[in-house]
This record gives sequence, structure tokens and C-alpha cells, in this order.
Amino acid sequence: MALQINVFSKDLKLTDRINDYVMKKVSKLEKFLSEIEECRVDLAHVKSARNANDRHVAQLTIRGKGLILRSEERADNIFAAIDESIDKMIRQIERFKGKHYRNRGDGVSAGEAFSEETEIEEMEPELRIARRKSFPLIPMDEMEALEQMQLLGHENFFVFYNANTSKINVLYLRRDGSYGLIDPIID
Repeated sequence: MALQINVFSKDLKLTDRINDYVMKKVSKLEKFLSEIEECRVDLAHVKSARNANDRHVAQLTIRGKGLILRSEERADNIFAAIDESIDKMIRQIERFKGKHYRNRGDGVSAGEAFSEETEIEEMEPELRIARRKSFPLIPMDEMEALEQMQLLGHENFFVFYNANTSKINVLYLRRDGSYGLIDPIID
């Protein structure tokens, strides 16, 4: 079965050079995973990106029997974004193959491995809290919380008691490098 490749662009002129480049690169994904039936490639130029190195976006979505994988990368030019997105997709395919193919080394399909006589127990994943942590909340404003977050080396989030609003807030690092603040409202 031939791989069907659909290329779409937004705020970017899809030239023959870009289209040929995408077709050449994406068609190589088939050698990594033969079950791929369709690949959607979305290319975009984001004028409002804060960083000039993040203006070109390449997003790949591959579909096949029992799989959907997606990768998105940003770069300063469209060709670099395509290359990085392809590399990321290859890593995802390898991870997917590892989860589905390496578990049974004898080459026997799952249906053959478990005969009808074998009783299969359905195991529910165990949901549990692995760790509890308690710490004192010192009232502080948002800027103090940002300084504390950086001083403590908390990279993703910081929980604090906001002295201005008398509420517990969460300060978090956004993808673009800026910070966000979660200010909960109790109904």
C-alpha cells in the first residue's frame, strides 16, 4: 500500500521546492513503520511568534491501523522545522515499535500467545498517590513567588499563598518561556 501524503500550509506559500522536500522526507518514514497509511503535514508561518527562531512550524500526523502519532517542531526556516519534526517522528515511531513489538521476542502474535484455554485476568491500573509532601505557605505576592521559584530551582511550577488575593495560586512556566498564574475560583 502506498503512503498517502497530504500537505497543507497556513500563511506560507507552498512552493514546488517545499512540496518536493516534504514528499521526499516523509516517504522515508515508511521504512521505519510499514503500517503507516496516511501522513498529514501542516506547515505554517507564525508572524506573531515572540522568538524569530519559532516562526516556522511543521506538524506531522501519521495514521495507520491502530496508530496515530503526531510531532510538531518550530525553527527559523521551514526546512529546518520539517527536518526536526521528521526526526521527532522517527523517535516516536521507535518508541511505538518498542512498546508493541519488543515485548514478545518469539514472534508469536498476541492471539496465538494466549489460547482460548488460558484465563485472562483483567488488571486495572493501580491508582495511588506515591508521595505526599507538606510545606508551610508563607504569604507573598506574585513577584516574590517568581523569585522563590527561580531560587529554589523549581522549573515547572510553584505553589504559593498570594497575599494580595488571600488565595492559593500556582505559578508555572509556559512553553514560550514566560510565566502563567493559576488563580482558582471556588464555586
